[in-house]
Amino acid sequence: MKSSLKFLSAAVFFISSVQCSVQTSDNTSIKTLFVSAEQKDCSNGAGTQKCMLVREKPTDQWTYFYNQIDGFTYQPGYDYVLTVSTTKIANPPADASSIKYTLIKQISKNKREQF
Repeated sequence: MKSSLKFLSAAVFFISSVQCSVQTSDNTSIKTLFVSAEQKDCSNGAGTQKCMLVREKPTDQWTYFYNQIDGFTYQPGYDYVLTVSTTKIANPPADASSIKYTLIKQISKNKREQF
């Protein structure tokens, strides 16, 4: 029974982590984001800031995330797996992102010993 439960849990995690994105309408989709325990200095064109490192699949390279995720509070030192909705913004300001990210669910939060 325990091994069946472990297998089912692993299968659910694998399926949810492989899912890249689901289109729900013309301008909204749902994605899984993996967020690194560390942030890096990055340039947003108007100066430098600390950026989260994200990827959509466990095998992807980390990329700078210049945006914010509404409803999500990042803590350095923790790796996260999140489900987010992305909405295309029709006429964003010149210095803003054309995509709005909103937290749907925090799937996991794991403390990383070293980063």
